[in-house]
Amino acid sequence: MKIVEVQTQEELDQCLSVRKEVFVIEQKVPEDLEIDEYDRSPGACSHWLALDGSNPAGTGRWIFYGEEADTAKLQRLAILSRYRGTGLGSRLLNALENSAREAGAQYAVLDGQCHAEAFYVKHGYVTVSKEPFLEAGIWHVRMRKRL
Repeated sequence: MKIVEVQTQEELDQCLSVRKEVFVIEQKVPEDLEIDEYDRSPGACSHWLALDGSNPAGTGRWIFYGEEADTAKLQRLAILSRYRGTGLGSRLLNALENSAREAGAQYAVLDGQCHAEAFYVKHGYVTVSKEPFLEAGIWHVRMRKRL
């Protein structure tokens, strides 16, 4: 299993296929809410792809967030169901954090689905939203970590 920063349109398409399976098919998120301006090209943000051989297994991305430019917002973390529970989610999260740190981010924020809150807490994130909020019809919490 390897995790790579996306460089090509083919790799980006693999990321989008993982997200479609997890978010659109499994979680019933409308596709028009799932795909946005950061998905137009491999360089639109920092996309990451987890591969099992040549098969996509997971994905995530990050953007600089806020006026301070010291915070990375991690987004669209998704692991295909057959790879969940293998530690791949932790490895992908670490890759995103390391990439953001190397680019100069001092903090990471994310809007995690409530069912995944404990996963992020285990990785050092603190819930900062006062209460859960709906995003794409799914309950989320805002979380933050110093990198």
